[in-house]
Amino acid sequence: MSRLSDAFARARAERRAALVTFVTGGDPSPAATAAILDALVAGGADVIELGLPFTDPMADGPAIQRANLRALDAGTRTADILAAARAFRERHPRVPLVLMGYANPMLRRGAEWFAEACADNGVDGVICVDVPAEQDASLGPALRAKGIDPIRLATPTTDAARLPAVLDGASGFLYYVSVAGITGMQQAATASIADAVDRLKAATELPVAVGFGVRTPDQARAIGAVADGVVVGSAIIDVIESAAKEGRDPAPGVEALVSSLARALADGERVSA
Repeated sequence: MSRLSDAFARARAERRAALVTFVTGGDPSPAATAAILDALVAGGADVIELGLPFTDPMADGPAIQRANLRALDAGTRTADILAAARAFRERHPRVPLVLMGYANPMLRRGAEWFAEACADNGVDGVICVDVPAEQDASLGPALRAKGIDPIRLATPTTDAARLPAVLDGASGFLYYVSVAGITGMQQAATASIADAVDRLKAATELPVAVGFGVRTPDQARAIGAVADGVVVGSAIIDVIESAAKEGRDPAPGVEALVSSLARALADGERVSA
């Protein structure tokens, strides 16, 4: 069993949704990333997504766009993110770590190089936002050859005709983007999310995690009642941004927010298997 499948199975056994958290690597500086990742774990995150900073994060809203710019302005390189992943794996051998980002940093030196770097540094999965399932050959085979899960995105516009292509070759979990828009902004109605999760789970045995627009414990609890996982990113980025502006250590605030989200999921009532 992989670290990702183990994390979702453990959450399911505890009758709760898994908490999936996102932060941008190198935000506000490469040196701060380790403590922020540790704070996510201390707060109760089941899965951690670590963003590769990129100049044109087209799927991300203003908060994560600013996080990307802070990280890049601080001199963050892909090598820094991989080093952070390796150090994280040494400190937290059980917690799954997923790299999330865009094709340019992943493919610039070749898919085989990137997949090997992921494997060598303890990365469990990769979400590449701008490589569609139909272009799997550009990255998917290299990842699978190294035992890295290629995690796919489904959206409200992923219809029954395209869904099989999205699921073909996917592993780890299926990330349901609950709104047809950018991260951190509006949130879809819980009823429509429940309908979408039911439709996706009828087509795959992969866990379905829901993200984009989840900011509060109450929102996490509501979505956790119907999904296998809840993804929170922009709200955590906001905490980091506020601390950076005030010259404070962001880690305590990150841990406090993640703890509140984890408690909400633990206290929530699951209505799906």
